[in-house]
Amino acid sequence: MANTPFGKLVSSTLLIFCLLILGGCATAPPSNPENICAIFEENSDWHDAARNTQKKWGVPVHVPIAMMYQESSFKAEARPPMRYFFGFIPYGRASTAYGYAQAKTMTWQDYVKATGNTWGDRNDFDDAMDFMGWFIYNTHKINGVSKWNAGKQYLNYHEGWGGYKRKSYNKKPWLKKVAKKVHTRSLRYASQYRQCKKELISSWW
Repeated sequence: MANTPFGKLVSSTLLIFCLLILGGCATAPPSNPENICAIFEENSDWHDAARNTQKKWGVPVHVPIAMMYQESSFKAEARPPMRYFFGFIPYGRASTAYGYAQAKTMTWQDYVKATGNTWGDRNDFDDAMDFMGWFIYNTHKINGVSKWNAGKQYLNYHEGWGGYKRKSYNKKPWLKKVAKKVHTRSLRYASQYRQCKKELISSWW
């Protein structure tokens, strides 16, 4: 049947279907990650996810996007680097962080338990964005950190709520520099987003 016209048509259709499925599961990182407008123009569904997170958790669009850029560079399958004995014998990764949000397994399980998102995946942008919204919301609730303060939110994200309370970040000057970088990026994203928000929303409709 494969050599018949009908067989070739079926084969071609299946090939196209498989390519579409694979393409949907592996969205490439945005070509211009420094500009939030360019990010959303390239991936309009990401803007939808960010706005849904804003409505659900009261989290400004630019904050989780700035944090996500720092965590994974918008790579769906991002993981911490592998560690090696003697430079060549692998013995595991630095943590269980995975996906767009670099969510650790235990924290992700807490999120699933709290939200009921049992079918969520860390390599799915919508789920990763919802996870970050949940975390930022709880950081505000637990430690009183503004949802708009990306720098302090990032310190909580990296150190955990207990670590932030203990001010463990004070022993990590490098982390404080990264948090400042995230905060600066979030402010730049916020300024950019004000310029394109209406256009992005109207294009959705």
